[in-house]
Amino acid sequence: MEKFSDLAGRGYVLAANCPSRQILQHLTNRWGVLVMIVLMKGTRRFSEIRKEIEGVSERMLTQTLQQLEQDGMLIRKSYNTVPPHVEYSLTDYGKEAGTKLADLVDWLEENLAGILRSKA
Repeated sequence: MEKFSDLAGRGYVLAANCPSRQILQHLTNRWGVLVMIVLMKGTRRFSEIRKEIEGVSERMLTQTLQQLEQDGMLIRKSYNTVPPHVEYSLTDYGKEAGTKLADLVDWLEENLAGILRSKA
C-alpha cells in the first residue's frame, strides 16, 4: 500500500492513492479556482456565481459546487421558499484555500503581459 500521509498526519499529494489529490484537482480545475475566487467576495446565490464566471454552464457549476461542498470548502444553505433560495459561502478551510488561490490569480494577472510576451 502506498504511503499517503506522514507521521504528522499530513497528506502526501505525490502518492497515487492520497485523497489530497482529488481535493487538489477540485480546487484547481478550470471552474474550481473561479468559484473559490467569487466566493472569497462573500456569500453568493447560484445565479450570482454563474453571472460572475463567464462561460460556465449550469451543469459544470452545479458539479463544481457539489465537489467543493463534499471537500469541505463551502457550505450550501437552502431556504425553504418558492422559488428555492440557495446560498453558498466558504468554510474556514475554503477561506484559507481561497486566499492562497487568490494570491496565485493575482500573481498571474500582474504578470500576464510578460508571460504572454515570453510565449510569443
